[in-house]
Amino acid sequence: MNPTDEQQAAADAFHTGDHLALQAGAGTGKTTTLAQLAHATTRRGRYLAYNRAIVQDARTRFPSTVSCKTAHALAYAAVGHRYTQRLNAPRRPAWQTGHALGITKALRIGERDLSQKTLSNAALRSVARFCHTADPTITGRHVPRLRGLEDRALHAQLAAHIVPFARKAWGDLQHPDDGVVRFDHDHYLKIWALTSPKIDTDFLLLDEAQDTNPVVEQIFLDQRGHAQLVMVGDSAQAIYHWRGAKDVMTGFDGTQLVLSQSFRFGPRLADEANRWLAIAGAPIRLTGTESVPTELGPFTRPDAVLCRTNVGAMAQVMDLLTAGHRVALVGGGDSLRGLALAARDLKEGRRTTHPELVLFPSWGDLQDYAAYDPAGRDLQSLVDLVDTHGTDAILSAVAQLAPENQAEVTVSTAHKAKGREWARVKIADDFTPPKDTDQLDATGNTIPGPIDDGEARLAYVAITRARHRLDTSGLSWIENHPDVPEPPTPRAKDGPT
Repeated sequence: MNPTDEQQAAADAFHTGDHLALQAGAGTGKTTTLAQLAHATTRRGRYLAYNRAIVQDARTRFPSTVSCKTAHALAYAAVGHRYTQRLNAPRRPAWQTGHALGITKALRIGERDLSQKTLSNAALRSVARFCHTADPTITGRHVPRLRGLEDRALHAQLAAHIVPFARKAWGDLQHPDDGVVRFDHDHYLKIWALTSPKIDTDFLLLDEAQDTNPVVEQIFLDQRGHAQLVMVGDSAQAIYHWRGAKDVMTGFDGTQLVLSQSFRFGPRLADEANRWLAIAGAPIRLTGTESVPTELGPFTRPDAVLCRTNVGAMAQVMDLLTAGHRVALVGGGDSLRGLALAARDLKEGRRTTHPELVLFPSWGDLQDYAAYDPAGRDLQSLVDLVDTHGTDAILSAVAQLAPENQAEVTVSTAHKAKGREWARVKIADDFTPPKDTDQLDATGNTIPGPIDDGEARLAYVAITRARHRLDTSGLSWIENHPDVPEPPTPRAKDGPT
């Protein structure tokens, strides 16, 4: 296939040897473009991605002169293989590990009682968060913020108690043969990163750069002195900040180019995507492909329903099952099952070890927190789901889930739908609008608050999963928001449906 003008511009910049950041919108063929660059040179290259499935796909596209690996695979070859014995160790409860590290007593901070189990979990989560950063040592910023201890002073008390145990755990992980902390793949990646490794290559390609962990970013940027760096991704799809990912593209020191021609969908969907891109302040706008038929509007038989939250996905699953459909859930139902079991424990008067609910002594305490504490707003949908359906019904629904290849409808969160596409997509109604302000407009109506950039990026990801039909009912509130650009002039149909 002949390259587009944008792909040709990327090829020209690549051949000059300049460092390159390529902003590639949804469906614009970023991997195809990288493969074109690699096939047009005899230099040795490496392709780097976080996800193994993406790497396996890349291996079918790139020439033999380009080695396609995950960052973990490079780290394993360098240092990880020394820890094979520990990687195969059996799982053990966090409280046992914490006890071995010296966490033997409960702790009270403010009005919350923290059990030995909770403290042990916090210490091990601190190590995990540290491993996703470029930081040289564990500090209080790596200690997770627990529900009910969001106040800065309370978190500082927690961090002062947890950091010494987290550092002791990290020291334990340095021993290749034996230790009390269960060794996993992120541990040897961080150990490797701390050695300031040099990757032997002429050019280094980084895919999905907008969701790169700082630890991988550091490794990638450290190769600048001897290798040409090429990163590709979509800053508007940077939706994993909550787990430590970082968009490294917009501030990258190199030639900045774009791929804006989407081959996945037609102009009408591109226009809708551009409204959300404008809200997010994204550096790219999309053009749809005229020959691809894409219609916007309600329809009854979606291939996929995309949701904002896991709880919203569970509600969709239950509705679809009740209607008699075979339903799949992307990623499976383990996380939802865990929330339901935790809710059941609280409702039956038992404390739970679930990290989201661990500090609540009862279901009533959680209900009050969700209803009245601003920090608990995101838990209200869980409370509503459990109070409406009960935990047994939720667990029953999870047990009825079908594999995707046997399902009539696939339900997914927008996060898990990233990188996927379906012919017909419906947006669920849990993409809620921002809260109203205290101000009134000229007609006396309440003015809604600003749309969060992260929420706009997530909406953009969700709507660009569709190829032929898109039902945006769950985002219809955008039409009445003052910050939203006017919709484009209606087009004639892109083609038959």
